[in-house]
Amino acid sequence: MFCLLPLLPLLFAAVLAVWRPKGARAANVFAFLAALCTAAATVYAVMSTPDAPLTLLEVLPGLTFTLRLDEMGRTFAVLVSVLWPLSTLYATEYMRHEERPVTFFCWYLAAYAATLLVVCAGNLFTLYIAYEWLTFSTLPLVWHKQDDASIVAAHRYVRYTLGGGVLGLLAVCAVYVWTGSTDFTQGGLFAAGAVNADAVRWCFLLAFFGFGVKAAVLPLSAWLPAASAAPTPVTALLHAVAVVNTGAFSVMRCVYQVFGAQALRGSYAQAAPLLVSCITILFASSMAVKEHHLKRRLAWSTVSNLSYMLMGACLMTEAGLVGAMTHFLFHSIIKITLFFCAGAFLVQSERETIEETRGLGRVMPVICACFLVSAAALVGTPPLNGFLSKWNLLTAAAALQSRLGATAIATLLISSVLTAVYLFPVVFGFYFRPVNTDLMVWGVRRHDPTWRMTLPVVLLTVSMLGLGVFSQPLMDWLRHVAASVI
Repeated sequence: MFCLLPLLPLLFAAVLAVWRPKGARAANVFAFLAALCTAAATVYAVMSTPDAPLTLLEVLPGLTFTLRLDEMGRTFAVLVSVLWPLSTLYATEYMRHEERPVTFFCWYLAAYAATLLVVCAGNLFTLYIAYEWLTFSTLPLVWHKQDDASIVAAHRYVRYTLGGGVLGLLAVCAVYVWTGSTDFTQGGLFAAGAVNADAVRWCFLLAFFGFGVKAAVLPLSAWLPAASAAPTPVTALLHAVAVVNTGAFSVMRCVYQVFGAQALRGSYAQAAPLLVSCITILFASSMAVKEHHLKRRLAWSTVSNLSYMLMGACLMTEAGLVGAMTHFLFHSIIKITLFFCAGAFLVQSERETIEETRGLGRVMPVICACFLVSAAALVGTPPLNGFLSKWNLLTAAAALQSRLGATAIATLLISSVLTAVYLFPVVFGFYFRPVNTDLMVWGVRRHDPTWRMTLPVVLLTVSMLGLGVFSQPLMDWLRHVAASVI
């Protein structure tokens, strides 16, 4: 079961590609059931699979294609199994307004398979293969509209991610040559200090920027706002579930289970990535403030929040890893909800810019209320889940008692203010600015979308409060995960 898990959605995608139903309803039902079945299989694997490596192929001695579901992998797997079916349900309604829905869902399921391979990767070599597979399976989703903006976005996406893949491949090769293995190991493969420390640190920087491309770290972040030209279910997928989380997840793996915090802590290999993450947070937050297109503003917000996770990982402490993983989980829920709301505005009222969304609180009350709660969560308003993740990052940074820790604290506080500046005026426009007159034109949909788009948004919004109030079991689990890898 565990061995076949990444192949299951790929099998569904192949069936859909061969079948190619003429009716959109059949394709929608099949895609949603495929996502549900895969999610059920994932949950079963999480609950029943032992933490033991399963080697499927040996390329060279010590260089193997290996699957393994450890604590970090299980955490990502649960997130994917919850968000992907909800995203697919949302997409079944959204894609009624787009062309080629069957092709879209084929690639959507293929991307699901690639994400599960990332989850199940048992070593750095397997993770790299999954990383590249995810690039090629999501590329057709980015250019799905096949207009000029989508094609430009796809070209930029593939250039950046393949360039990052080259850096990642160099890091994988160096790790294998030096250690004879790429297995994920508690404390890292270099804890013993058998390899020159400077070589290890420079190699880590290659891995950080190589895998960090998908996490949109500066100066490799320009692809992510451009990708907002894709259909909203794709941007939600890119920004909240699969691609960007894969980048952050891979960096966490590299810090704690490949190179090891002990080999990096206190050196330029810690300081440089942490400072780059802080600069990315502030730069992207500033870009979000000046952006008037709603989806691109949310995209710059994603760039900023991804570096929250990288910054937490680069604190290289157990508390830092807990903070990074907390934001990894909570930001996914918050951001996918915000993108779902932006997609609902586009479908129901054809509004894309922030100025055009004024007054929507009167005509789309449920979606606008969910956007309000999500915005408050991302700013860090208690008792919503976003407050908890930012609090964990702040306390982890304070525990360093160093200039790097103080820099991280200042960055988090400034960024929270900027987050309020770029999100709350949008909400203010919903409720306190006059409605656009063209919303009153006969024929324009002036109500919340159907239940297939509204239900995922409402469920995710409720979960923000639930995870903020009843967080203790999750925090206990994340502390256990951090203790198992550091």
